[in-house]
Amino acid sequence: MRMRELGDSGIKVSEVALGSWLTYSGGVEREQTEACTRAAFDAGITFFDTANVYGNGAAETAWGEVLSGYSRDSYALATKLFAPIHDGHTGGLGAHEVHTQLDASLARLQTDYVDLYQCHRFDVNTPIEETMEALTEAVESGKARAIGFSEWSPEQIRAGLEVANTTKFVSSQPQYHMLWRGPEEEVFPLCQEHGISQIVWSPIAQGVLAGKYQPGATPPEDSRAASDEMGGSIQRFLRSDELLAAVQRLRPVADEAGVTMAQLAIAWTLRRPELAAAIVGASRPEQVHANAAASDVTLDQETLDAVDEALGDQPVREHRLANDAQAGVKHR
Repeated sequence: MRMRELGDSGIKVSEVALGSWLTYSGGVEREQTEACTRAAFDAGITFFDTANVYGNGAAETAWGEVLSGYSRDSYALATKLFAPIHDGHTGGLGAHEVHTQLDASLARLQTDYVDLYQCHRFDVNTPIEETMEALTEAVESGKARAIGFSEWSPEQIRAGLEVANTTKFVSSQPQYHMLWRGPEEEVFPLCQEHGISQIVWSPIAQGVLAGKYQPGATPPEDSRAASDEMGGSIQRFLRSDELLAAVQRLRPVADEAGVTMAQLAIAWTLRRPELAAAIVGASRPEQVHANAAASDVTLDQETLDAVDEALGDQPVREHRLANDAQAGVKHR
């Protein structure tokens, strides 16, 4: 497993990270969560990404139990805040939420600090100065080693960077994969200019790029799309038989490269030097090992060209946020 630096923070992370969005927040059993986490360590994955809202705290709680069995300096841990969680919390990135949610996350994670504390989305209702000052206090208190954000627009990123005398972001977490390349246009170069790494989520497009979904066919019974708990967010990819047919054209490209389609998709994202890590999900230990193996894959230009030829005009390249976040920035 290759390691990369998280921005200019000095923090080293495995370039394949294990995430917990649609799995350890309730999509899989506790035993599977532990098995996958142990498989991650076995495969060299030492970077774990979660959020307070995943399962309304369930994902953090599960990892708090499992990771407590490992030396704290043997892994890097990232979590996030933004959406409301539990009674009495309004959500957002106000100072009160930053501090109370961080304390709650640390309690669930059974740790004194997180290596990376991230703004899950942008808060257009809170002055950016208040958010940045609260995040700075979190770092100065030792409860977070570094800070990051997810799915912010270039305007919002610049606003955060311009707040004087505050801790600088070291990471950006956008959705990025073969079918969604928008961040390449503005977010990647802006962040690179300021020493901010990308930690991309959904590099396999929630399993679509693994090739398991056939045009015109019912999703396999054991797939994410067939699950009532996890299938909702994937439907936007499955509505187009043309897109699914294009994905199937990637199969011979992967075969020629000697990798699985999922490994091809992960290695494709890792080709970008702007990345610190690609976050993968897994519900079985063998999936963890297979995904981790993508770290050993370097795709040559011929393979990259074959990917573009196979997908044709399917990838979305123009810039827009994957979550259609409201634009704008509030100041004091």
